[in-house]
Amino acid sequence: MQKITLFFFVFSFSLSLVFAQKTQEEYDQTAIKGLEIPKKAFHFLVVGDWGRNGCYNQKAVAERMDETAHQLDGVEFIISVGDNFYTNGIASVEDPMWKTSFEDIYKGSNLFIDWFPVLGNHDYRGNPQAQIDYSKRSRRWNMPARYYSLEKTIDKKSGEKMLVVFLDTSPFERKYYTDETYINTEAVKQDSSKQKQWLEKTLSESKARWKVVVGHHPCYTTGKRIDEVPYVRYSLEPILEKYKVDAYFAGHEHDLQHQKPTDKVTHHFLSGAGSEVRPVNSPKNYTLFAESEHGFMAVAVSKDEFLVQVISGDGKVIYKTVLKK
Repeated sequence: MQKITLFFFVFSFSLSLVFAQKTQEEYDQTAIKGLEIPKKAFHFLVVGDWGRNGCYNQKAVAERMDETAHQLDGVEFIISVGDNFYTNGIASVEDPMWKTSFEDIYKGSNLFIDWFPVLGNHDYRGNPQAQIDYSKRSRRWNMPARYYSLEKTIDKKSGEKMLVVFLDTSPFERKYYTDETYINTEAVKQDSSKQKQWLEKTLSESKARWKVVVGHHPCYTTGKRIDEVPYVRYSLEPILEKYKVDAYFAGHEHDLQHQKPTDKVTHHFLSGAGSEVRPVNSPKNYTLFAESEHGFMAVAVSKDEFLVQVISGDGKVIYKTVLKK
């Protein structure tokens, strides 16, 4: 009898640890410094390059995400820009990294909302189909295919919408077709031409006021890959510009960036600092912001404004910008 009682005590205590949530007072004490909270806006978060079993400040970033979502009081969803599991992706829907790198890390009550991920190059080192299949097991993990789209109403009064297109950018990286690490993976077996045709069709048919595209690989960077051939830019930028895409969100570079060439329409945001970070290089003439800092981005969309706030792992807004219609 004593053993049974002890079992239930330990079990109940364990559950209390898993499901314990912060009080309002605790959230007040950890409020994000400088966070702007627009009224009647549609909110979402963007994080990338995170799956490291809580290491490299992944837990700290997850906590700041929960606090930000609480403070905004109504985040609709979270976008993951890929490299969801390091170093070699996951093996199956049963892989323990689902628990150690995702479920046990993003456990704040405000993070139990829809997650919309894309695949990164590290995800292709494992079983990318397992990340799609996990959508059938998880209420919050939503990856219906390697590339997909969704539309959301951002202004109920006017009915204005935002289109978000999620891409699989690894097949656009030509170097993967000769790289021993990727040459035998599914990354080089995908039909990149078919995906581009789908992207163009999706953008051309949309009447959304705001158009957002998400991929893992950036088009512009001042990060580690500053001198590499920008294959993804060559593949995607003509389409992004043709259909006047407002923002392209990516990761791959382990830092936080905002890039915008003066002669282009699309703003390029890099949110790849969900765990490990790397140094950034000297800014280019198109660099508006670049910081080697753990963190993520919070986006607030209204009919006429698209506010992006960059939030560091220590709970500060370190950059913000507003796109206007």
